[in-house]
Amino acid sequence: MSAPVETEEHKALRAAVAALGTRYGRGYLTRTVAEGRHPTELWSAAGRLGYLGVNLPQEYGGGGGGITELSIVLEELGAAGCPLLMLVVSPAICGTVIARFGTEEQKRAWLPGIAAGTRTMAFGITEPDADSNSHRVTTTARRDPDSGDWLLTGRKVFISGVDIADAVLIVARTEASGRLKPCLFIVPRDAEGFARRPIDMELSAAEKQFELTLDDVRLPADALVGDADAGLLQLFAGLNPERIMTAAFAIGMGRHALSKAVEYARDRTVWKTPIGAHQAIAHPLAQAHIDLELARLMMQKAARLYDAGDDIGAGEAANMAKYAAGEACVKAVDQAVHTLGGNGLTREFGLASLITAARVARIAPVSREMILNYVSHQTLGLPKSY
Repeated sequence: MSAPVETEEHKALRAAVAALGTRYGRGYLTRTVAEGRHPTELWSAAGRLGYLGVNLPQEYGGGGGGITELSIVLEELGAAGCPLLMLVVSPAICGTVIARFGTEEQKRAWLPGIAAGTRTMAFGITEPDADSNSHRVTTTARRDPDSGDWLLTGRKVFISGVDIADAVLIVARTEASGRLKPCLFIVPRDAEGFARRPIDMELSAAEKQFELTLDDVRLPADALVGDADAGLLQLFAGLNPERIMTAAFAIGMGRHALSKAVEYARDRTVWKTPIGAHQAIAHPLAQAHIDLELARLMMQKAARLYDAGDDIGAGEAANMAKYAAGEACVKAVDQAVHTLGGNGLTREFGLASLITAARVARIAPVSREMILNYVSHQTLGLPKSY
């Protein structure tokens, strides 16, 4: 494929979203976290401007673009210091899955609201004993032979934004299947037998994490998204965009930290010389910039492959993009804090909280080690160690 070069439309989208992000900024997001609330003003503004559904079909209120465009939205909001984590979940994962595999009724019921930001959907795959290993999902779905309803039983952990979501797209497996047959179900937040418990996190974020319990949650037959026998195809229709968007989240965060460090290094003067003139300061910042740019190139490649319908190629590239972006983000944040010295740990400059946040890009939605395993045996053809 040709090298990813942004079109004029993409550049215009990037500039417009950056302008929106600048109007809110890091201070706004920090205040929402301190007040224990969600960034509803920014979410609503992004919805009104068409940014939340830029990847969804036009006939359902979206922008008609793809993950390429949605990743630009998240990256630029992150670079402005106010990323919206639910962009990864609601439009990128859930919106994509429903757009690709949902019934006409499901599309009309959910996609316009997801695009406008008036409806939100969370995504539940991670389990206490399986983590994000889709091959070990134990949440089961069985049919009631009398009514045809589905009955879901199981547990999920580290599910983002359930408190503000209208429903959760739950990954389960048919109870009688001898091999992996992941199925996707739309579970309303107030469904009987569906309980949530907040997880006490040290991570400072507006989006809360939850443990979910499903105790014979009864769902109508039309709660199933797609085909019960489609297997991994439907699941990875959501997981590949998740990895690409996680890369966008990390790149935006790294860019934000780096910009703060560069500004400080230009202005901070010691012994009559700005500290940015010293190579010990300048070179690590330059390296951080290079790493972020390289990660962005892989993210753009992954997004283009996905939008072109190459699910296999996108899977490899999305994993690599997520890995590269996570590493680049952690290094950029660490170097930014180090550049500011003691100031890097103060609330005034707002970088210290990013130290914990940056780790998320290495851990979620899949660890860096599992990505290395994937590349080892899928790309390089080496034998599995597990």
